[in-house]
Amino acid sequence: MTFEETYLNDNILDALWDMHFEEMTPIQERCIPEILDGHDLIGVAQTGTGKTAAYLLPILSMLDDGGFPKDAVNCIIMSPTRELAQQIDQAMQGFGYYLDGISSVAVYGGNDGNRFDVETKGLKMGADVIIATPGRLLSHIRMGHLDLSRLSFFVLDEADRMLDMGFSDDILQIAKQLPPSHQTIMFSATMPTKIQQLARTLLNSPVEVKIAVSKPAEKIQQSAFVCYEPQKLGIIRSLFKAGELQRVIIFSGKKDKVKDITRELRHMHINCASMHSDLSQAERDEVMYRFKAGQVDVLVATDIVARGIDIDDILMVINYDVPHDAEDYVHRIGRTARAQRDGVAITFVSEQDIRYFADIERFLEREILKNPLPEELGSGPEYKPSAPRKNSRGRGGKRRSGKRTGKSGNPEKSKGGKGRSHHHRNKNPQQN
Repeated sequence: MTFEETYLNDNILDALWDMHFEEMTPIQERCIPEILDGHDLIGVAQTGTGKTAAYLLPILSMLDDGGFPKDAVNCIIMSPTRELAQQIDQAMQGFGYYLDGISSVAVYGGNDGNRFDVETKGLKMGADVIIATPGRLLSHIRMGHLDLSRLSFFVLDEADRMLDMGFSDDILQIAKQLPPSHQTIMFSATMPTKIQQLARTLLNSPVEVKIAVSKPAEKIQQSAFVCYEPQKLGIIRSLFKAGELQRVIIFSGKKDKVKDITRELRHMHINCASMHSDLSQAERDEVMYRFKAGQVDVLVATDIVARGIDIDDILMVINYDVPHDAEDYVHRIGRTARAQRDGVAITFVSEQDIRYFADIERFLEREILKNPLPEELGSGPEYKPSAPRKNSRGRGGKRRSGKRTGKSGNPEKSKGGKGRSHHHRNKNPQQN
């Protein structure tokens, strides 16, 4: 299905034409018509499926069509991290290229007072769309810098990650400021119980759209070491002795473990840095800058890095522990083998994690290669998966049958010399 088969207005279609986007991704095809029709919506889809465009395009189209107050905040987009907020803001600038009357401001923490003053000025001048992290937005609300009583759209992007980072109370406090008539749109990579509870609290008879999590890229060489917990650092020492250390991410599910791993790697004289929720935003920005610039060889991180961070040249991902959900495994190893590159993903499977790794193999519908342990470490536990656990997550939901299409945009419309044609257009869907 193409974007021109929807109710998106011509200014949006012109921008998509300039960006060489024609065919919609599955999440866009199923969400855009529902949002344009005014329904609350919860979408379950992983990073890279095009979910940012799935909510930004219809909202911007409706705002541009008019009928919303000029002197009010019309849309709030909540993001768990500054990095994702910046990506959403960049996407907004592209999609909104021909939207003369739509203004936006990005609001996120981790900056000095000058940044806060700039945000305050932007909010007081008025903005149609605010892209914000929960804590920072709540600070502005408490200081009286914005009024949300006439808001029309409330978007929660990566809602599961926001709850994991402890933003649940902030979100609920912000939601109390909103009028009853607003439209709520929520996206999450997974649908645990806490997300279902939040959806019941915030959404009104929502349409549910679930896109099955995709399998990892074929270019990722996946393998595992079945080992005891004390053997893991020895495996890392052996791996790094055998090859290049550059462009490696080591994931662990707990921040205390990340700190321990980083300390041990430094004892091995490995050039590394850590990324976890105890760091301030400024500290996280500095670590990410140094890693992207090649000043750090190995990044040790919690899952805060697994979603929404675009680093195209990661050569290896190491799962120091096994994620308990197949989606999280896919997100983690998806940091490598990007932009047509090859990549390596290695997972350390302890006795306690064998059942979770077996769940991942069942989801992937393949057995992952088990590497022999280095000789000096002795033998590890036997890999004997138990029977499948009931209600294990990582399976995609059923799709609703049928497609909904709206009226087409006018292909002959032109603005500023930019015209669209049905011929010779690249089919390169938005993947943000």
